[in-house]
Amino acid sequence: MRGGLRTRYREEEEESAFVSMTDMTVSFLFIVILLLAYFAQQYSENDTVARSIYEKVDKEREEVDKQWKEAQRNIILLQEAIREKEKIIADLQDQLKDKQKEIDELNKQIQALRDKIRQLGELKRLRQVDPLEAYLASSASQRRRILERLRDQLKIDFPELDVVISEETDALRFQGDGLFDTGSSTLRSDRKPIVETLASRLAQILPCYTLGKHARWSVDCNPGHAIIEALQIEGHTDSTGDFTANLTLSTNRANSTFTTMLERASELVEFLNFRGQPVLSVAGYGQMRPVKDNSTKEGRDTNRRVDLRIIMYTPSWSEEIERIRAALELTRLGEIAN
Repeated sequence: MRGGLRTRYREEEEESAFVSMTDMTVSFLFIVILLLAYFAQQYSENDTVARSIYEKVDKEREEVDKQWKEAQRNIILLQEAIREKEKIIADLQDQLKDKQKEIDELNKQIQALRDKIRQLGELKRLRQVDPLEAYLASSASQRRRILERLRDQLKIDFPELDVVISEETDALRFQGDGLFDTGSSTLRSDRKPIVETLASRLAQILPCYTLGKHARWSVDCNPGHAIIEALQIEGHTDSTGDFTANLTLSTNRANSTFTTMLERASELVEFLNFRGQPVLSVAGYGQMRPVKDNSTKEGRDTNRRVDLRIIMYTPSWSEEIERIRAALELTRLGEIAN
C-alpha cells in the first residue's frame, strides 16, 4: 500500500513538472509572437527601395570596389616607381658627389696653373731688364774688356811688368816698384817705354768708344754702343813726406805721364766724349788713396803709382741711348760726330 502511494506520488510530480515546462514554452512563444507583432507593426513600405535602384547601387558599389582595387594596384605601382626613382636619385647623387670631387680637383689644378702663370708673369716681368740698366751693364762689360785688352797687350810687351785691373774693374793699375822714384815726378827711364806703349795701344782702342774726327765705331769692337766719358790718368804717392807736397807731386806725376803719352800719340786729346770734351784728363790724389800698407817698402812702392781709370758715360734716360748709338754710327761712315 505504501509502495503504491509512493509510485503515485512520483507520477504526480512528473506530471506537475511537465505542466510547468509546457506553460513556460507557451509563455515564451507568446512573447515571441508579441515581438513579431511589434516589429510587423513598425514595418513600413517607405523603408524599402526599388529593386532597380538597389541593383544600380549594387553595381555602383561593385564599380567603386573595382576602382578602389585598381587604385590600390596603381598605388603599389607608383610606390615601386618611387622606389626606383629614389634609387636612381641616390645613384645620381653618388655620381654628383664623384663629379663634384672631379670638379674640385680640376679647380685645384686650374688654381695651380693660374698661380704658375702669375709666377711666370712675375718672372717675365723681372727678366724684362730696363733698357737703361741693360745699357749700363753692357758699358761696364765693355770697360772691363778694354782694360783686359790693355793689360794683356802690356804683359806681352813687358812680361815683368806688374800691372793689374783694380778691384772695382774700372782702372788699370801699375804696381811693383812704381813708375817714379820717391819724391820725383819724372818717369824713370826704364819705365817710360811702358807709358809710350800704353799711349799707342789707347790710340788703337779709343776710336771705337769715342767721338771726334779720329773716331771709327764698328759693331765688332763695340756691339753695345758704349761710349767713354773720361780716360783719367791718376797720380798717387806713398805716405812719405808732407801731405800737401804729396798732392802736388801726384798731380805732377799724372801730368808727366800725360805729356809722355801725347809725345807718342798726340791724337789722344782729340778723342771726344758724348759732351764733345776730350776724354783724356789728369788728376792727383797724393797719399789719399793707398792700395797697400805704407808701413812696408813694398806697400810704399805700390802706392807710388799711376792708375789709368776709365769712366763710361751714363745716360740720364733710356731715350738718350738712341742718340748715343746714332752718334757712334756716324763715325762708322767717316763723319765727324760731336
